[in-house]
Amino acid sequence: MKLLRFGSIGCERPGILDGEGNIRDLSGHVGDISRDTLSAAGLQRLGDLDIETLPVIAGNPRLGPCVGAVSKLIGVGLNYSDHAKECGLAIPADPIIFSKAISSISGPDDDVIIPKGSTKVDWEIELGIVIGTRAQYVSQDAALDYVAGYCIVNDVSERELQVERSGGQWDKGKGCDTFGPIGPWMVTKDEIPDPQNLAMVLTVNGESRQNGNTKTMIFGVRQLVADISCWMTLESGDIICTGTPPGVAMGMKPPVWLKPGDEMRLSIAGLGTQRQNVVAYA
Repeated sequence: MKLLRFGSIGCERPGILDGEGNIRDLSGHVGDISRDTLSAAGLQRLGDLDIETLPVIAGNPRLGPCVGAVSKLIGVGLNYSDHAKECGLAIPADPIIFSKAISSISGPDDDVIIPKGSTKVDWEIELGIVIGTRAQYVSQDAALDYVAGYCIVNDVSERELQVERSGGQWDKGKGCDTFGPIGPWMVTKDEIPDPQNLAMVLTVNGESRQNGNTKTMIFGVRQLVADISCWMTLESGDIICTGTPPGVAMGMKPPVWLKPGDEMRLSIAGLGTQRQNVVAYA
C-alpha cells in the first residue's frame, strides 16, 4: 500500500494511492496516517478494504507529510562510507544519532525556505524508516517486525550551523523550518522486500547531484532499528532518516550551496518522487 496525506497545511486528510495512480480518500475509515493506523492491526484493516470503493480525489491536491503526528524524527549521520570520505570525516564505529525538530517536517513538494541570514544550505536524499509497532530493546533479527514502511526524506541541512556554529552537536543545523520534507507517500514494507537495495537519485536544477544505493549503508535498516531502540523507545509513527550517499554540496570543490530559485528533485526506487523549490525567508 502507498499511504499519503493530502490537503492544505494543518488540514491534511488520509489517503491511499490506487493502481492507476489516483488518490482515494480514507477519511471514512481512519482519522489520519498516524499511530493507530500504522500498527500491524491498523495496516491489516486497511489492507482488507476494497480500494476501488473509496472516493476518488479529483485534481492535484497538495500532498502533506505522509505521516501525521510524528513524535520523533531521528537522523543518522555519515552512514555511507563514500559520503563520510567526501566530507573528510572518519567512518563511524557506531551510528551517529541526532534529532531533527518536528517543526521541520513538511510536505514532499512544499517550498524549502532558506533561513534568515543563511548561506550554506545543503540537500541530502535519505531513506526514511517509519516505525509501526512500539520498539524497545529489539533484536536485529526481529527489527523489521516493528517497521510499518518506508518513505523519502530530504534531510536539508544548514552547514554553517551544523559544523561551524554547532556547539558540539548537529541539531541546530538540521531542524530549521521546512528542513524535513517527507513523502510523497509511505510504502508499506511488503512492497519493499529488500530495503538494502534501493536506487537513490537527487538533482538540482536538472543536474545530477546524488546517485547512490542503500546497499552502501554502513549500518543497515535492521541494525539501526535495533540499536536506536536500545537508546530510546521508538513509537509508532516515528521516522528514522538513515543517512545520505555522496554528492552533497558540502563535498563539492568548491561547494555550491542552495539558493532561491533552485529546484530539487528526489527519487528512491519504489518510493516515488519529491520536488521542492528553494525560496528565501520572507
